[in-house]
Amino acid sequence: MNRKYSLFAIVTLVFVILDQVTKIWVVRNIDYRTEEITIIDGFLSFVHAQNTGAAGGFLNQNEYRMVIFAVFTVVAVGVLLHMLWELPNDDLFQTSALGLIMSGAVGNAIDRVDKQSVTDFVRVYTEHPTLKPWLLEQFGTYEWPSFNVADAAIVVGLGMFGIHYLFLQKDDPDVEPSPGELDPDDVDAADEADVESQEAAAE
Repeated sequence: MNRKYSLFAIVTLVFVILDQVTKIWVVRNIDYRTEEITIIDGFLSFVHAQNTGAAGGFLNQNEYRMVIFAVFTVVAVGVLLHMLWELPNDDLFQTSALGLIMSGAVGNAIDRVDKQSVTDFVRVYTEHPTLKPWLLEQFGTYEWPSFNVADAAIVVGLGMFGIHYLFLQKDDPDVEPSPGELDPDDVDAADEADVESQEAAAE
């Protein structure tokens, strides 16, 4: 198998498995909405939430949300596979990014098919005495909507694309004229020089 496709498959599979294993662990070990395991006091903890919408609860109340998610997932998978097909075989950085995004789409899709909701468990927040009141005043909350490994994989994959296009993408090198072929600018300059020399000779 082509190295590009092998890497894509490995990254996708590894992160889908990691996503599903962590979600299963959360469902079995953390009580829904009532229990919280502190990882970093005042900043990071594990909870158990079931999100029937998209990221941040978007589309929670939409009765057609499952159809919308199904269409979105099919389209997203098609777009990702087309992008993979167009990538150069040696572009392992963008291939890894596509694998991460694909794993996120597949991981959350598995949840929606299985139980019509997505298990979220990573809670990021702040108890900083200055920052917390400011966040509450500006945004009405002092925590980021809970998320999971699939969500994180999508964000990291998109971030890798941003890094590639901002810092790693190389412009096409200027095309040099082939040996024996004159550059158009050189031809124009030569013509002008000939005209000037002819005028000077006529004078």
